[in-house]
Amino acid sequence: MKTYQELLETLRREPKTWLVTGVAGFIGSNLLETLLKANQRVIGLDNFSTGKKENIAEAIEQLNERQRARFTLVAGDIKDLSTCRRACEKVDYVLHQAALGSVPRSIENPVNSNDTNVSGFLNLLVAARDQRVRRVVYASSSAVYGDSPALPKVEANTGRPLSPYAVTKAVNELYADVFWKLYGLEVIGLRYFNVFGPRQDPQSAYAAVIPRWISAMIRNAPAVLHGDGSTSRDFCFVANVVQANLLAATTTNSKAVGQVFNVALGDRTTLRELFELIRCALLPTHSHLRRYAPRHEPFRAGDVRHSQADISRIKAQLDYAPTHTVEQGMVETLAWHARKASSGSAASPELMERP
Repeated sequence: MKTYQELLETLRREPKTWLVTGVAGFIGSNLLETLLKANQRVIGLDNFSTGKKENIAEAIEQLNERQRARFTLVAGDIKDLSTCRRACEKVDYVLHQAALGSVPRSIENPVNSNDTNVSGFLNLLVAARDQRVRRVVYASSSAVYGDSPALPKVEANTGRPLSPYAVTKAVNELYADVFWKLYGLEVIGLRYFNVFGPRQDPQSAYAAVIPRWISAMIRNAPAVLHGDGSTSRDFCFVANVVQANLLAATTTNSKAVGQVFNVALGDRTTLRELFELIRCALLPTHSHLRRYAPRHEPFRAGDVRHSQADISRIKAQLDYAPTHTVEQGMVETLAWHARKASSGSAASPELMERP
C-alpha cells in the first residue's frame, strides 16, 4: 500500500479519469481541487439543487490553465440513468458524493431523499457497471449506526436507522454489496462522520452545526444549540475525507474491495466544547463574543446523542492517516469564512460541458 503522499506523486505521473458526482457541493469541490492539483482528468456531475457553481469556481481559481482544462462539467441529475451513463464514459474511478443530505431534510421530505439517495445511487451503479468503471467509492454515513449505543462505532455493528436519511445510506451499502458480489463491480463505501471545512454552506436551512455557528457568531446572531451541550460527535476535517476517497479508489489491497470504512478522527467533541472552540478562536477579532452564549432548544428528532468512530480498520487496510485534528481543521475553516466575508462570492467560472 502507498501512503497518501506517495499516492499523489504516483497520480501526477500517471493521470487517470475520475467522475465526481455532486462536484459543486462542499466535499465534491474539495475532491475536485485536490484531483486537478494532482493533474488528473475530472468529470464533474451536478444538478445544482444544493451545490453551487461558486464552489467550483473557488476550487479551480488558483490552478493553471492546463489543470483547469482537465475539468469537464456534466450538468445533470443522477436520477436520470442516461445522464449517469454519459458521465461514466471512459472513466476510471467514480467518487460518488451526490445526495440530499441532512436528517431534518429527510424527515420533512422522505420521498425526495429516497429518489436521490437510493434511486440515483442505483442508476450510478448500473452506469458504472455498464461502462466498465474500475471502481466506485461512495459516501455512506455514520447515520447507519442508528440506535446502537456502543462506542466507538465499529463497521460490523450497526443499529436500527433513526431517520429516512439513515435508511437511504443503509440501502446504498446493501446495493453496493450486491453489485460487487453479483456483477463484480468494485465498490468501497466510506461512512463519513461529521465532516466540516471550507465551502460548507452556512446559509442552508439544513446547514451543519459548524458553519451555522461560525456565521451566527460573526454576525452576532443567535447560535442555536439543540440539547444541553453534552451531545458529542466525531468531527472530521474535509482534507481527511479527501484522503480517504483517493486511497479507497486506488488501493491495491483486494481485501478492502466490497468493504465499508469509517472516516473520522476516532475522537469525540461535545457541542459545548465545540461552541467554546469556535467562540474563543473568533474572540480576538469579534469582541462582541466575550459574553456570547448559545440559545438552547430541544433535542431534534432523529439525532443520536453520541458518535465516535473506530478507525483502526481504515488505517490498517487503506493506510489512512488523518492530517488534521479538529483544532487544526478549524483554523483553516475560520480562515476561509474570514476570506469569504471580506471578498464576497467568487465569480462563476467558464466551464467546458460534456455534450
